Parts: sequence; C-alpha cells; structure tokens
Amino acid sequence: MARFSFLSIPVLLLATLLPRPAHAWGAVGHRLVAHLAADELAPGARAEVARLLRGEADPTLAGVANWADELRDNPVAGDPDLGKRSSRWHYVNLAEDDCGYRAVAHCPDGNCVIEAIRRQRDILADRRQPDAARAQALKFLVHFVGDIHQPLHASGRGKGGNTVQIQYDGRGSNLHQLWDRSVILDSGLSERAYLQHLQRMPMPSEATGDANDPAAWAVASCKVTLRDGFFPQRPTIRPSYFTQWRPTADAQLRIAGHRLAMLLNDALAAR
Repeated sequence: MARFSFLSIPVLLLATLLPRPAHAWGAVGHRLVAHLAADELAPGARAEVARLLRGEADPTLAGVANWADELRDNPVAGDPDLGKRSSRWHYVNLAEDDCGYRAVAHCPDGNCVIEAIRRQRDILADRRQPDAARAQALKFLVHFVGDIHQPLHASGRGKGGNTVQIQYDGRGSNLHQLWDRSVILDSGLSERAYLQHLQRMPMPSEATGDANDPAAWAVASCKVTLRDGFFPQRPTIRPSYFTQWRPTADAQLRIAGHRLAMLLNDALAAR
C-alpha cells in the first residue's frame, strides 16, 4: 500500500507550498483519538455528544477533532480572534524543568493546554451554559486531549521539536512534523486499518491512573521526550527510529482516546 495513501495529491502539494502551524498528531491522529474515545462513551454521554454536535457537518467526535486547528482559516462567527487567542492552548513547555509543572511558571494567565482542558471541561459540564458554548468546549476538548498526549506538545525542547531539523525519505523536515504525521503515516496503513490496530491493542496500564488530571498527563508526555534516543543524534532518520518509537506513539494515542472518553463520561454524566 502506498505511503500517505489516505491523503490526496492536492492536499500534499498544498502542504509543501504553504507554511502551516504545527499540529499534534496531524488530522489523522486526532481523528484516531476521537474514534477510540467514541468506543468508550457511556450511553448518556453518547446521547449528549450527539445532541450538542447535531448542527455540525459531521456530528461525531472524529468529525470535530481538528476544528481547533482550523480556527484561523475558519473563524467562529462573532469571535473572529478565537483562533489566535487559543493558539497557546495547544501546548505546554515543561522539559526545561525536568517535566515538572508549576502553573505560575508554565501556564501564565491559564494559557496552556493543561488549564485549557480544565477550563473547557468545566464549561462542558455546566448545564447552565448555552448549548453553543458547551458544544464549542466539547470540540476544544476532543482536540486538546489529543494534543497533550503528543510528547512534543508537552516538552518545549527545541521549540517542541520544530527547530530540530531532520532528513527523512529524502526530504527535509523537523522532529515535530515527524511525530505529528510520519510516525503514523509511515506505517503504510490506511486510517481505518490503523484504528483497528489501536483498538486491538491492550490498554496500557498508564491509562487507568490520573483519570482526570491533565497536569499529570502533560508530565508523563513530557517525560517521553527525555528518554534516550527520542531526540535523534543525527539528522538523517532511519527506519529503526520508527521501529523504536511507533509503539510509544501508539500507546499515547490509545491512552488519549481512553482518557478523553473518561473525561467526557464524567463531564456529561446526568446530574
């Protein structure tokens, strides 16, 4: 099967011509997390998700999984600056402090992925909020829980890997892009096949701890980047890098899907 089989040629050409912001896991990875979460929704949460998303073109968790990355190109009516204002909500930089989290140092004014998850979760859980606000919070949460489990979105080292230049498959890139996209796409699996692969995986033991603590999620993600070999010693990436690190990426995706489901089940439980 051809590599990048589920991306169209026009999209690939456009991606090479236009600079884009770094997105955790890329569009495919975020949809995978959302699909995994949908499998574990409780009946009440599933019904409330369907109700809140009924006005969307694709009223599913996977259908809105990349909404937060598309805000700048598709601004929200009545709040055109939301994309810019929320840009710092996708990451937190912990590596310089050995992956410890101190809100005052790492999340000034609440502008990081940890506090964004907490804030949006509270909005979603509050039945007094308008449905539009709760639906927007749901869309943010689907995306941010994916973001926080991409190790480089919790690190900050090398500006989240964006300044770590690499050569892969004859092309120049950077480590962030490799983890966003290539670590999944290089498998050669279609999106559906990759989802089935993740669904067959045993649930990693880490998934059951810290069920509703995004700070702990970020710390654990950051610590992945401190392991030997995560930041390559040479710019040329060889297939052995994927052999070593794809199981870690798979585990992070699987954990993210489970934790997103648990968070939504809790926030949307009947009161």
